[in-house]
Amino acid sequence: MPEERIYVIPLREVREKARYRRAAKAMELIRSFLERHMKTDRVKIDESLNRKIWSRGAKKPPSKVRVRAVKKEDGSVEVFPAE
Repeated sequence: MPEERIYVIPLREVREKARYRRAAKAMELIRSFLERHMKTDRVKIDESLNRKIWSRGAKKPPSKVRVRAVKKEDGSVEVFPAE
């Protein structure tokens, strides 16, 4: 039976990176957060969440994002924006 959780992931750490790398760093933070909290190493980020992070460009990603993580029976996790 799939397990589903809602998380608010803080992305404030991206301010420590160079401006042109901030959205890419935000994607790395989302992946590492979910690997740690869902206890898996297979995380698939949905295209709509990717577009939401990159919507304001590489230099200005959102400071936090609300996501819905679904862990399947095989241990993989799919991540969608929570609405």
